Amino acid sequence: MASATGIPESRNQNEGRGEDEPLLGRAGDASQQEDQGLQFNFVIGTAVIAQVGIWILAATIWASVFVQPLMLFSAHPLLNSAGILLTTQAILLLQPTHTPKQKKQGTNIHAVLNLTSILTLIAALVVIEYNKIAHNGAHFESPHAILGLITYILFFLQAIVGIAQYYTPGLFGSTENAKSIYKYHRMSGYVLLILSLVTIAAATQTGFNKNILHIQLWAVVAASVITLVGVLPRIKKQKMGL
Repeated sequence: MASATGIPESRNQNEGRGEDEPLLGRAGDASQQEDQGLQFNFVIGTAVIAQVGIWILAATIWASVFVQPLMLFSAHPLLNSAGILLTTQAILLLQPTHTPKQKKQGTNIHAVLNLTSILTLIAALVVIEYNKIAHNGAHFESPHAILGLITYILFFLQAIVGIAQYYTPGLFGSTENAKSIYKYHRMSGYVLLILSLVTIAAATQTGFNKNILHIQLWAVVAASVITLVGVLPRIKKQKMGL
């Protein structure tokens, strides 16, 4: 098709901007440019909003912990919040990729970030369980504890499936079979992020927080909403099969 000047228009005006549209915005608004490094993915589009939210959340938790005398239990909220921070970065890094090279590089770093997050979360679980055993405390009774256990399990399963489908697709019968469940892995990743934020919010209602840390529920909810406002609009419709 020719333009008003008589010069043919490019068949792909959005080349380098990505073929997929985000949930909000235009094609390319949340896509990595051809000549951009992966580091820019942390701030492309609404990622800046997500960064503000997740760093406020982490800073709120860390500040509340460090103003109190440190103890073994202190590692639990510090490690958990660090794990969710890493998971958010892993999501933000991979979302804008769209070329085969970008996807390969992004997936490798995504895997490293999430593996580090899993190890951090496992350490947080070990700390709280050791602390409960040492003090003869009740296990998995509060909503926070129950949600936390579910979240830990789902994180582990999410990591196992993600690694298997990408690095050992033969376990699914073929590469095509493995690729066919990519969208479910993505969907469950977003659900798991939301569940993690809900679990943190539930932690504000525990006795330890009310008596010692004093992290406010409204602060956690506000930071979580800001984080999701930054993350969710960058979801690529085509990657989700929409």
